Amino acid sequence: MSDNLENKDYCFERLSKKNLSDLNVLHSTVYNKPHSTGYFLKKYDTAYTGVEYAGFIAYNNQHDPVAFYGVIPCFIRYNEQLLLTAQSADTMTHPKYRYKGLFVQLANLTFDLCKEEGIGFIFGFPNQNSLHGFLIKLQWQMTETMDCYIIPTGIFSVENIATKMPFLKRLYKIYQQQILKKYLQPQKGIENSVFKDEFAGVNRNAQYFDHKTYHATQVIKIGQSLLWIRLKNGFIIGDINCTDEDFDDTMNAVKKLARKLGLKQIQFHTSHQTKLSALFGQSYRSIPSFHVLFKDLGARIQFEKIKFTFADVDTF
Repeated sequence: MSDNLENKDYCFERLSKKNLSDLNVLHSTVYNKPHSTGYFLKKYDTAYTGVEYAGFIAYNNQHDPVAFYGVIPCFIRYNEQLLLTAQSADTMTHPKYRYKGLFVQLANLTFDLCKEEGIGFIFGFPNQNSLHGFLIKLQWQMTETMDCYIIPTGIFSVENIATKMPFLKRLYKIYQQQILKKYLQPQKGIENSVFKDEFAGVNRNAQYFDHKTYHATQVIKIGQSLLWIRLKNGFIIGDINCTDEDFDDTMNAVKKLARKLGLKQIQFHTSHQTKLSALFGQSYRSIPSFHVLFKDLGARIQFEKIKFTFADVDTF
């Protein structure tokens, strides 16, 4: 496949180091805010998998970026085998170029690229705006809707106040890290909890953790429990490694810690049938979360066996 494809209205170019800056331009236009420096470089540099910059940008006749679709290659551990796969990630279309079929064209170009690179399937967690396109136009398969647990801490959000004032925001981040200091662990992430439940899931090795640094996440230890967390719009839990017996004490300690950090809520997302889903479900009410979708590119496996937590989603 050529990295540059054209029709009379648009030019399609494969994502590369040379055009990465165009993603920042497009993102700023679509969402009215830029990403941090190096965000897209870290996110799409997946050389450790053997495949990188898996996506396409659409340009108009003036060579302005008007749409993008990209996936993030990774490995799924399935029946003790590592399968090369990819997560559907950013979908962006300039407001003036919506409803012109660009998303479907970009997606199909990316699917063809993935097949050429040996990627057996793609998984994703589309929002409500994209769901119809994935299911109907692109014919993805949905296996479940994950559960979201939002646990109030009982305080107002200091975070919301602090983040509105740059000087206070810096002080607040320093304060948070001082509070976390005694809990922090040197590792960048934790083992996927779904493996203990005998499900397939994202293989998180050292190279995966090195890649995942496009968001600021941390690992903390409470008692004997390890939690992979992100402090952003609350206390976000990506995954937890703990025993059933320690769960209640761990969550009680998390609530106290979140209060000290000035966060009004704790949030966690998980697939059905996992142990963590059962443990959270005993004490907290869930609401529907991410739709879990798969695009089979020739793997022909049972996608129902693959489970996820929030740590596996590209927004964590």
